[in-house]
Amino acid sequence: MVGPISSEERSRLMLQLKAVFVVVIGASAGLITLLGETTLLETALVTGVGLVFGVLIVWFVFPGTGEVKRTRR
Repeated sequence: MVGPISSEERSRLMLQLKAVFVVVIGASAGLITLLGETTLLETALVTGVGLVFGVLIVWFVFPGTGEVKRTRR
């Protein structure tokens, strides 16, 4: 039988999920700049801004750590 997931595992998985979302948002911002004629510096700056925007989005959408408080009845 499989037991419930521990709080440490839940926190670690939630952190990994948040990091993946930030990277996807930042990378997509950088990839969009490749459609035009931009320099490497401009692409890097837009990717950095996309990463910052990704952090803000993840912070807003996932405010907690994903910890679930269980009560016994």
